[in-house]
Amino acid sequence: MIKDALFYSKILLFGEYGIIQDSMGLSIPYGAYRGELNFAKENLNQEQEQSNQHLNKFAQHLIKLEEHGNLMANLDLNQLEKDISDRMYFDSTIPQGYGVGSSGALVAAIYDRYNLENAHASSELPKEQIARLKKIFAQMESYFHGTSSGIDPLICYMKLPVLIKSQTDLGAVGMPLEGNGEGAIFLLNSGEPGETQPMVNIFWEKMKQEGFRNMLRKEFKKYNDDCIQSFLKGDVKPLFNSMKSLSSLVFDHFSPMIPQGFKSVWQQGIESNAYYLKLCGSGGGGFVLGFTQDLNKAKHILKDHNLEVIHKF
Repeated sequence: MIKDALFYSKILLFGEYGIIQDSMGLSIPYGAYRGELNFAKENLNQEQEQSNQHLNKFAQHLIKLEEHGNLMANLDLNQLEKDISDRMYFDSTIPQGYGVGSSGALVAAIYDRYNLENAHASSELPKEQIARLKKIFAQMESYFHGTSSGIDPLICYMKLPVLIKSQTDLGAVGMPLEGNGEGAIFLLNSGEPGETQPMVNIFWEKMKQEGFRNMLRKEFKKYNDDCIQSFLKGDVKPLFNSMKSLSSLVFDHFSPMIPQGFKSVWQQGIESNAYYLKLCGSGGGGFVLGFTQDLNKAKHILKDHNLEVIHKF
């Protein structure tokens, strides 16, 4: 019997692309979308059948890794295969290709159900164990994206906000309390899913340019890390000063990652100071993340877009 284990989507508030180069990152679970492993009581419907087939392909990938002695996770793969043949599927409302961790939640669910170690997610986990989990999840999730940092499944698994200080220094962190002020963080739906791998490929091409590398190491890292520190302290004014600089930097240097039709909306935010946009995940489609000090004003300007509030302050 599968234990009741819901896994939420995640949102990387800060750190997209930067965490590859050791900028800080801050990622939070987002309960509006979720997924869990389930069994179909009768025949699988079309959607469930598709999920079941995807699970089977993923299981075969893990089995192959284990056969070659390369699988880092200690998983009960025999039970996983048996459950897949017994009509198991991943029952998920998390949109795929929207930068909110659809594959991360699946990886977390598989690990949680089939890992043979007596380990459970908690805020008390030592940093070494969290870093090890991140490596395990990176290997598992790389099946879906070609490469993975392991951050998405880690957030989904721990169900806690995680502050990433470096590739090896990361741990659970408290979020500022929600407030009833005018400020908010929100999602905008581009209406089209994005693909991670092509966006990551563009990023690595850009990394061949010395100017881009310098910008990332100096300016991007500074504004990104300043945003995180201000946000966690609840310092709104310095947060928005850094957010404007970060949004402008992304607009200038990450143009291919900004979803089609959003460049004018992005620029309008910077010029009006009504809101500032940033990438949510790898970009190219999916959601865009917005920050505003005046939600009503932002809603008015963005009335033609689907705006979803995720945090108020």
